[in-house]
Amino acid sequence: MAEAAEVLEELVQSWSVQVHSTSALAGAVADAAAKDDKERREDGREPLRRKPGLRALPATEVGPFLKLTPWEVLHSLGRATVLSRQGAGRGLAEHWGCLKYCQAMDGSSARYMTLSEEGLNPRRHYKTVQSGELGIGFALAVAEYVLTKRYPDHVVSIVDADIALQAGWALVGKDVKRRDWVQRRPDFFLEAWKPGAPSKVIPIACKGTHAKTQYAHTQLASASALVEAVHVGPWNQTPTLVTSTELLGQGGITVHVLHAPGDGSLPVTADAPDADHALDDRNFYPDVRIPGDDGEDEQRVSGFQVLPDQYAWFRSALARSGAAGVMGFTGGGQPTARYLTQRQGRRHFEGFTHAGGGSCRTSITRSAVSPSSERIMSSGSTAPGWRRFPVSR
Repeated sequence: MAEAAEVLEELVQSWSVQVHSTSALAGAVADAAAKDDKERREDGREPLRRKPGLRALPATEVGPFLKLTPWEVLHSLGRATVLSRQGAGRGLAEHWGCLKYCQAMDGSSARYMTLSEEGLNPRRHYKTVQSGELGIGFALAVAEYVLTKRYPDHVVSIVDADIALQAGWALVGKDVKRRDWVQRRPDFFLEAWKPGAPSKVIPIACKGTHAKTQYAHTQLASASALVEAVHVGPWNQTPTLVTSTELLGQGGITVHVLHAPGDGSLPVTADAPDADHALDDRNFYPDVRIPGDDGEDEQRVSGFQVLPDQYAWFRSALARSGAAGVMGFTGGGQPTARYLTQRQGRRHFEGFTHAGGGSCRTSITRSAVSPSSERIMSSGSTAPGWRRFPVSR
């Protein structure tokens, strides 16, 4: 067993992670989507509606390699899954969701990040769970880097898509009118924002695999149907990202990623509530309006569309859901619950909080929150230790 100091040193060791985003990849994903559509038609099923125009990322946003530390990957995973309701331990349970991989990654002699001997041990890490969770960690670490380059003067927040959408659309339970209309949705929203300016919303779908590269193409084709479900403003004007992390690539861990360009802006409106303003659950109908061609009537299909009269509400929903995630990452129950609606799971966070997580959260809250803005600690971040949710956001 490695000593604790050795484990901590390895967590902050920087390794090269391959980032594969090329026109050839986009072509392979299009072929995989066409094959899947053909099989669905032969089986008497409808082909999936997919995000059109997926392409390689610009070279100015990411190169063929990206330097990452295992801790950056685990931190992205931990922050992203903190509201997943893993029991009364809350902060401790959610942290364990990422820290169980603290010795799962290593570097090769060629300086590429790979799975370590422990990461390859199926007795300790079930492959499906591991590929799914590490796929999230690597995808979000790469996506944050890309969006920081794209919007250099913005803060990038990670928001659980289920949490944000649940405030406006019923996803589970008796209130769901058309279950087939809400079953496909992205994994997360990335919001690039700064006070007083329109924010940019980017849905992202994260996949991971232990299989060969060809399976990553299939995963990306499937992910294109998930991100197509959400539109901020008019149809097909929302930028998206789809990723598949290949954990056993020949050159180490490889993140395959494509994007679709778009605007996806949430403007600042005069009636925008501040981050302290309580948010009520809404009941929007889960459909997307696709304009008709040559004077034809618009088509309404399954999905989630944020229309102009909902911009202020959705901007607040993203801000509060993101705040709940950062609060939850520090282990607190009540401070997390205050940012969630009933349907988002407020009740789960109002109950018992483990003493270890609660005591840690108490000291952070007293020093981090002011009346005019929310200054929320982001534990372990390489960025400044707090993030501000201003009233003007």
